Amino acid sequence: MHRISHSSWTTAAVLAAVGIAFLAVQAPAGAQAQGGATAGPAAQAPGGGGRGRAGGGGRGGGRGGTPIVLSELRKMPAETTAAAVTDPNWTVPRTSWGHPALEGIWTSDDMRGVPTSRPKAQMDRESLTPEEFARRAGQDEGSRDRAVNQETILRNEFGVRTFGYTSVVVEPGNGQIPAITPAAAARRKAQAGIGTFGTRPLDTFEDFTLYDRCITRGVGGISPVLYGNGVRIAQTPNEVTITYEMIHDTRVIPLDDRPRLGPNIKLWMGDARGRWEGDTLVVETTNFTDRTSIQGLHSDQLTLTEWFTRIDPEMIDYRVRVEDPATWTAPFTLRYTITQQPDYDIYEYGCHEGNTAVSQGLKSERAYEREVAEAQAKGLPIPPRANRGMEVYGAPDRSLPVRDVNGTH
Repeated sequence: MHRISHSSWTTAAVLAAVGIAFLAVQAPAGAQAQGGATAGPAAQAPGGGGRGRAGGGGRGGGRGGTPIVLSELRKMPAETTAAAVTDPNWTVPRTSWGHPALEGIWTSDDMRGVPTSRPKAQMDRESLTPEEFARRAGQDEGSRDRAVNQETILRNEFGVRTFGYTSVVVEPGNGQIPAITPAAAARRKAQAGIGTFGTRPLDTFEDFTLYDRCITRGVGGISPVLYGNGVRIAQTPNEVTITYEMIHDTRVIPLDDRPRLGPNIKLWMGDARGRWEGDTLVVETTNFTDRTSIQGLHSDQLTLTEWFTRIDPEMIDYRVRVEDPATWTAPFTLRYTITQQPDYDIYEYGCHEGNTAVSQGLKSERAYEREVAEAQAKGLPIPPRANRGMEVYGAPDRSLPVRDVNGTH
């Protein structure tokens, strides 16, 4: 993955960490801003950085702990500045054949500070108070400062705006994802520990996630993670295509009334059909496999309904309703406002070419097995298994042995 004025290296650790998130979006069009929170010209950013599953990396605060001065774009909740909110005469731009124009490169980077589920203290409202917004804006500004001016190899993308939403979940009204079913709980337990950041032994390629293997992130590729949160939308009179930057999947969404695939045909990205309802693109997708992820899991009974509504020259209101009776006890809807970023472009995400997650994982497991066998033969304690958690992004645990697996097969 590359972008203008930005670059990042696809490494096994980065690849595995970024894939642990999902999609989050918004329900049918509208995008009327709620609340009037604003932030002053400077906000002290407390530690912690972004919240929710997409938050990792940002710590808030300027270099040396100095107060963060907010950019002009970040002084007000971004949703309150959308043209559809501020200008009663604003109209959605259109293609040469008359459809609402969604084409362009968009990202969910501006949503990284918004938690997936609503904190308990905010369950009765969708918008932050002015004080809450000031804290979030300071955190987001501090996180971006760190990403641009201090971090190096591991690109950690943050946007230039801050939204005042209390959560990504907008339905049900309390901002909480419904409980999973007993069957889904059993599936989650069976899948626990898989992958390069898991705890299971790595014996075959099936012990790695689809993301580890550069196969897909599923439709959840629109959700913000460490980097690579871009989507490219292209349109013709008969189709809309959505290309996700991370793993570079492309969905081709027909706009005609062609019949759906038979129920026995399952696809990573599902079988999508789109239609226009006024200025909103509505996409209904079925025929998923049960091997991709929405909030950690879903079944092959999943149905997604997505709404894409242009609300500003640089904003699209994106919502998705998740219905899967085999996984959740009730449907829920997620919202992301995807935006355009300065100098952001999408180049080829050469995942396979730079991916050593599978080969190094298998080699490391074989090296560990030899160490165990040698210790047992000598009557020594079993050596500890190397930590495969998120601690890879912190200081190394120097009490653990260093293993050279480059010559291991």
